[in-house]
This record gives sequence, C-alpha cells and structure tokens, in this order.
Amino acid sequence: MPDDSHQPVLRFEDVSVHFGEEAALDRITFEMWPAETRIVLGAAGSGKTVLLKTAMGLVQADSGRVCVFGRDITRMPEHELFDVRARIGVLFQEGGLFDSLTIEENVSYPLVNQRVRTQPVPADEIESRVREALRFVELERTLDQFPSELSGGMRRRVGIARAVVTKPDLVLYDSPTAGLDPITANTIISLIVKERDMRNAAAIMATHRYQDGQLMAHFRYNPHSGELQRVSSNGSHNGLKTIFMVMQEGRLAFEGTQAELEASTDPYVSKFVRR
Repeated sequence: MPDDSHQPVLRFEDVSVHFGEEAALDRITFEMWPAETRIVLGAAGSGKTVLLKTAMGLVQADSGRVCVFGRDITRMPEHELFDVRARIGVLFQEGGLFDSLTIEENVSYPLVNQRVRTQPVPADEIESRVREALRFVELERTLDQFPSELSGGMRRRVGIARAVVTKPDLVLYDSPTAGLDPITANTIISLIVKERDMRNAAAIMATHRYQDGQLMAHFRYNPHSGELQRVSSNGSHNGLKTIFMVMQEGRLAFEGTQAELEASTDPYVSKFVRR
C-alpha cells in the first residue's frame, strides 16, 4: 500500500458538474486528510449524492480537478479507476444490496469483482473476510439469507459490512440513516464510528440528520467495552477531525467545525443545526 499519509485523501479543485443546464455541483473546492470525517448536510437535491459519486469517478466533472489519494481522476479512463476504487468503500442509499444474491454473496461482491488491487484477496480468504465483516456489524448468522428476509436496519448494516470488507482507506456513506427509526439510526452511526476508530479510515457522510454529525464529532468507539464513549461536549480538543459541510443548490454554502456551524448566521445553514 502506498504511503500517502502526507497528502489529502480527497481534493476538489473548483469542481463543477452539470446535468443539462443545471449545475449539480458549482465550483466546489475542499480537501480532506487521512482519518478525517466530513459531515455533508443539505436539502434534497443540493448536490450531496453527486459530490460522493464525483469523488468515486462515477460522475465526471465538467470543469475543475478531482484528486483521490494524490491521483487526478478527473479524466481518468474507467479501467484505471478500478485501482482507485479498490481503496474506497461505499454505503449507497437504502443499502444498495442485490436482491437476488445472498447476504454472503452481497458482502463478498467487492472482493470478487474488484479487477485491480494492490494486494488481491486470495479466493480461500474471501469467506473469512466476509464473516469478519458481518461479525463487525453483528450479523454473522445471516450469511445464507436474502435481503428481503431482513429488516431495513439489518439491510443497512449489511451495506456497511460490504462497504468495509475491503478495509478501505476512504468510506463514503450516502444517507446511511434515511428512513430508519431513531434507535436503529443511532445503531448505524455507532457502527460507522466503530469503523472509523478501529481502521482510522477517512469518511464522508451525507445526511439529513444533524444528530448523526454530533455523534461522529463527540464520540469514540471503546474497544474494551464495545460501546461508544463521549470524548467532549463541544467538539473541541477531542482528537477527532470532524468537519461539517453544507450544500445549497450545488454550492458549498459552509465548511467548518461544529462550533463554527452553530455560530453561523446564514439562514439556510442554520436550518440544519439542532439547537
């Protein structure tokens, strides 16, 4: 694995994406570093999902540059993107599982189908990796079941297992708690915090729930107790690198710490702060 600890995991340089005449992303610029967490807030249609897809090269920027792990992917051919995507985990909206595949087949999909990897996983290790990922989300007994046999929250947890089975350096979470009840939603965020702290991975989470960002900003996973542990009440000096972003009609309306977000007087930005 290349040593890129001294460069941004992800960099957007004046990136714009248009669908027809509409700007889905409008001159977006930011960079994030290893072990950093980004919480992306914004109304429906504000550009959150397009931002994540552009970071993976699933959507190509019309202008500007997108760099992932120090590599410019803006105009990168599809066959070269496989190597970059091998280091990125993704939790799609609603979990994004394949209905016709078992849970084991769903989780193993990234391992089986990644065409280029720095260190390919041997075929005889895939099952153990899948079991490890499902044990991580406490669903090891669901190997032979199908997504339709699981609850919405369980399917989302399987989605997390699939996102982390490759042990990625960057994980993208697209609305991981959408449509879930508060208790289940908190369980999902707890698993995301656990992944962040056990693997020290960078993460971007697009969400409508401000409380998701609060949990990420103020809690760490305690491996001894197996539970989340509050490390601060105001987000300062707790060792967690959590940056909040607010998207508005494709533009980056805000970027900063939670304290700066809560101090914002912008009417649109303030809508996403739970006071």
